Amino acid sequence: MKRPLVLALAILGFLPAPANATPVELTWHLSPTGSDDRLRGLSAVSHRVAWASGSRGTVLRTVDGGKSWQRSSPPETAALELRDIEAFDADSAVALSIGPGEQSRIFRTDDGGATWVETFRNTEATAFYDCLAFFDRKHGLALSDPVDGRFRVLTTDDGGRSWSPVPGDRMPAALDGEFAFAASGQCLTVAGGRDAWIATGGGARARVLHSGDRGRSWTVADTVLASGPSAGVFATAFRDPRRGIAVGGDFAAPDSGTDALGVTTDGGQTWQRPDSAPRGYRSGVAWRPHTPAGAVAVGPTGSDATRDGGRTWHPFDAGSFDTVDCARDGACWAAGEKGRVATLGLTR
Repeated sequence: MKRPLVLALAILGFLPAPANATPVELTWHLSPTGSDDRLRGLSAVSHRVAWASGSRGTVLRTVDGGKSWQRSSPPETAALELRDIEAFDADSAVALSIGPGEQSRIFRTDDGGATWVETFRNTEATAFYDCLAFFDRKHGLALSDPVDGRFRVLTTDDGGRSWSPVPGDRMPAALDGEFAFAASGQCLTVAGGRDAWIATGGGARARVLHSGDRGRSWTVADTVLASGPSAGVFATAFRDPRRGIAVGGDFAAPDSGTDALGVTTDGGQTWQRPDSAPRGYRSGVAWRPHTPAGAVAVGPTGSDATRDGGRTWHPFDAGSFDTVDCARDGACWAAGEKGRVATLGLTR
């Protein structure tokens, strides 16, 4: 096997690094978007196609690997924060705006963002929607902070064209002050065709809720992450229904990574602290396809990678990102403040 290939496979996690090897590291390759909006929503479709959403109603789309970006925002949304977007391909996507009352809305496009249809507008004054997630092209969930003491979940079976609430008695009671963080579009995540997880903070304990039936009923477990008014679990990512990573910390203390990451091997029933963790608060995390146990975490103070399922981590970039997503073909994208978008690559 040629030496450059050995080095690349080592950093990807397939092989141990050869002795006396020239260091090969992950790096972000920035892709100028022409936007200065903060992009907290991100959906990686492939190495060529990605969607991002954010402040001032912004939706951006690329179909050429980030060489160019088209602004494809829903109409009359300049006052809204589009904190999450889930794309199915280059043409179809569902976007969520956050906020109390009618600020929480859901939009769908099937023509690359040329036109959008509003498919949900919240009418409950105490609801505040945070995140979206889809199991496949038809089945998905949307999450609100607690209403009447319980998290509110909507389900869709038609690709986000219509939404129905899950009965509140199927949700565990929320803690005092508990909510979800709309920081990266990853406070609600899925794996496989039926499993979903909700990440929480704000209360006395940082918790993760789990559903094994596409969101129709839920259980809850404590994590090892710290919790507080600005702290908790900000994002989860699951390799499969059992292996997962939770990241977070305290966004008011972004340089502190104390009790800011946990790993699970039983679907979120129990959580363990890793041997090493990122040095700061992290708001986004994603497993890297085509690697046995690789993942990337991002936040305002930098990015970190693991090759052993989250047990140990090493920093590789100091730039600010809010969210990260990886496509099935192996491409990983990150997005954040001032229109920053990047793709993951290797450097030596």
